[in-house]
Amino acid sequence: MELDDLLEALNSGRTITGDSPLHGVMHKTSQEALRITGELNGCYNDPARVRELLSRLIGAPVDDSVTVFPPFTSDFGKNIRLGKRVFIISGCRFQDQGGIAIGSNLWLGANVTVLPGVTIGEDAVVGAGSIVTKDVPARTIVVGSPARVIHSVDGERPSDS
Repeated sequence: MELDDLLEALNSGRTITGDSPLHGVMHKTSQEALRITGELNGCYNDPARVRELLSRLIGAPVDDSVTVFPPFTSDFGKNIRLGKRVFIISGCRFQDQGGIAIGSNLWLGANVTVLPGVTIGEDAVVGAGSIVTKDVPARTIVVGSPARVIHSVDGERPSDS
C-alpha cells in the first residue's frame, strides 16, 4: 500500500481499520508530519525555510506568496492543498486526513482549527480562534466555534443573520 492508496481511501470516506495495511501507511505519514512540524516549530526559520518545510509536509510545492507564522500543526500533512497569497497566523491547527483545500488570497487568524474535508474559498477571512467545520464560501468572513459567516469581505451581512 502506498500514500496514493491511502489518500484515495480517506477522500472517499472509507474507514481505515487499525489492522490494515493502510493504517500502517497512515501511521508512517502522521509520524512524518510530526517530525516536519517539530522542525517547523522548534526554532526560528526564515520565510523561505518555512515554505520549504510546508512543501515537505504537504508533498507539493508551496507558492512564494504563502506566509505562515509558526507554530503550525497538522495531524497528517499530505492532504492539504494551499493556493497563492495564503496568510496563516500563529497557532493554526489542521486536521487534514479528510482533506483541506485553501484557496488563493486567504487569511487565517491565530489559533484557527480546520477540520477534515473543508474547503476555504478565495479571498476569505477566518477569525482568530475559529473552528472551521464546513466549507467557507469565497469572499466571506467567518468566526466562531463552529465558524459561521458574519459578513462578506465587502461588508455585506448574510441574508440569514
